[in-house]
Amino acid sequence: MNQRNARAKEQPPYWRYVAVLVAFALLTGALAWRAVDLQVVRNDFLQHQGDARHLRVVSDPAHRGMITDRNGEPLAISTPVHSVWAHPGNLLEAHERLPELARVLDLDAPALADRLRQRRDREFVYLRRHVRPERADAVMALGLPGVALQREYQRFYPAGEVTAHLIGFTDVDDIGLAGIELAYDSWLQGESGRKRVVQDRHGRIIDDVEQLQEPRPGRDLTLSIDRRLQYLAYRELKAAVNAHGARGGALVLMDPDTGEILALANQPAFNPNDRSSLHAANRRNAALVDAWEPGSTIKPFTVAAALEAGMVTPDTMIDTGPGVLRVGGHRVRDAHDYGRIDVSTVISKSSNVGAAKLALAMDEERLWRFLGRAGFGQRTGVGFPGEAGGRLADMPPDNELERATLAFGYGLSVTPLQLTRAYAAIAGDGTMPAPSLIRTDAPAERERIMSEATADDVLAMLEQAASPGGTAVRAQVPAYRIAGKTGTVHKSVNGGYAEDRYVAWFAGMAPASDPELVMTVMLDEPSGDAYYGGQVAAPVFSEVMGGALRLLNVPPDGLQRPSGPEPLTAMGEGQP
Repeated sequence: MNQRNARAKEQPPYWRYVAVLVAFALLTGALAWRAVDLQVVRNDFLQHQGDARHLRVVSDPAHRGMITDRNGEPLAISTPVHSVWAHPGNLLEAHERLPELARVLDLDAPALADRLRQRRDREFVYLRRHVRPERADAVMALGLPGVALQREYQRFYPAGEVTAHLIGFTDVDDIGLAGIELAYDSWLQGESGRKRVVQDRHGRIIDDVEQLQEPRPGRDLTLSIDRRLQYLAYRELKAAVNAHGARGGALVLMDPDTGEILALANQPAFNPNDRSSLHAANRRNAALVDAWEPGSTIKPFTVAAALEAGMVTPDTMIDTGPGVLRVGGHRVRDAHDYGRIDVSTVISKSSNVGAAKLALAMDEERLWRFLGRAGFGQRTGVGFPGEAGGRLADMPPDNELERATLAFGYGLSVTPLQLTRAYAAIAGDGTMPAPSLIRTDAPAERERIMSEATADDVLAMLEQAASPGGTAVRAQVPAYRIAGKTGTVHKSVNGGYAEDRYVAWFAGMAPASDPELVMTVMLDEPSGDAYYGGQVAAPVFSEVMGGALRLLNVPPDGLQRPSGPEPLTAMGEGQP
C-alpha cells in the first residue's frame, strides 16, 4: 500500500500532460500559420523585398559607331573595357583594406575613403573608369565587399595624331567633344539597353535574368578622307613645319569634281589616344577654324574678275614700271621693275602693281562682288564645328588703297578650305563645288562663279606660274603638268603688319590638262631666310601631290623640266 502511494506521488499531475500537449499544439499552429503567412499571405511582398535586395535593372551599354575612311579603313573604333565601381556602404565595412584598393587603382587612399563616406547613402559610385584588363583582374582578386566591374566602351583612334584634328575625340562617357565625333554625335551614338540581373550581397552580378531592352549600336560613318593620302599629307606638312621652324601649318586636298576632301592635315597636332596631350593650342583644326590674309593666291581671282568684265584678255599689256605704284599716299611695290607685261605675266611674276592696276580699273564693287561669289567671307557649309567664315568686308572698299591691296590678298582673310574650294572652281570649268567630309557617290552641288572660258584662261596662267620663270617652280611634279600660285603675306598684328612674321601659301591643281586634285598648303610664321610661299609651301605641294597622283593612278599628262632655283621674282610676292 505504501509502495503504491509512493508511485502515485511520483507521477506528474494529469494537467501537466494537458499543458504540454496544448503548448505543442499552439507552437505547431503558430508555425503553420507563419508558414501560411510567409508562403501565401505575404508571398508577393516578401518576394518583392527579396528582389529589391538582389535583383537589379542595369544598363547594357551599346558601342559607338565606327568612323572609317573612304576605303573602309578604321579611323575611330570603340573597344570594350571595364570600369571599377563600388557600393560605398558595403566597401566601408572593409575600410581597413582601402589602402590596398587605392594602390591597385593608383588613387590616394584618404581621398578615396572621404569620397566613399560622402556617398555612403548611394548604391553606385565609380572608382576608376576604363581600366586595363590586368588592373581589373587585380581589383577583383582583392575580394573586397561592394566592389565590382561594369563593362563600358572606350574610343580608340588607330591613326592617332594623323587624323586627330579632323576626327576629334570623345569624353569618358563616349560622347563626342570635338571634330567629326562632335558634328555627327547623334549619328554615331548608340542607345543602351536594359537588363535584369541578380547581384550578390556585395553588389556583384552573378546571373542575367532577362533582357528588357536590346542595346542599339551606333551607326558607322564613312568619311571622304583617304587614309593613305592623309598619312602622306601629314608627314610632309610636319616635316616642313619642323624644317622651317614654323609656328604651324595646314593642308587641304580636294577632289574638284565631287568636292570630297581627301586629306586634311594640321600642325601642331595631338594624340587623341593620350588624354594628357589634349592641350588647347594643339587641338585647333586650323584648316577650317582659323583664317589668314591669303596674299598673292588671290591674284588669279583679280584677273578672273577683269576677264569676266571684258576689260582685258590674257595678252593685254599692262605697264608695271617702274615697279612702284603710288596709291592714296602709299606705295605698292613689285620685287623688280617688270616694265610692260601681259596679264598672264602678272600671275606668273606675281606683280602687285599689275594686280592693283587691274583692280583700280574696274568698277568699285566688281572685285569685291566677285570674291564674294567665290565663297570668301562665308562658311563653306562643310558641317565642321567652329568652322570660320573668314572675313570679307560687308561693303565694297571705299578708297583706292583698299581696292588696290585687296587685289593681291590684303584686307580679307580666308581659311585653307575656302581657298581650296575657290581654286576648285578654276579646276572645274568655273563652277565651285560644295565641299564634303563625308564620302558621296552623288554629283556635287556646284555654283558657277565664272565662265568656262575665263576658268580656262586662268588655269593656263597658273600653269605658267608653276613653270620655269614663274614663282612656283618648286611645286612641279615630274611627268605631270602643274598649275598653281604662291603667296607670301605679312602677318597682321596690333592694327598693322609685322615686318618679320609671314604666312606662306601655295594653292594649285594637277594634272593641269584636266585637274583631278586641288590642294592648298599654308605655313604660319616660317622662320629663317626661307619664308616665301614658293620656297616653303610649294615643295610640300610637290611631294604630296606627286604621291597622291601616283596612289590614285592618275595618268601623267606631260614631262616637266627639272625644277631650278627659286627665281628672284618670287622674293617680293605679296609685299604691300
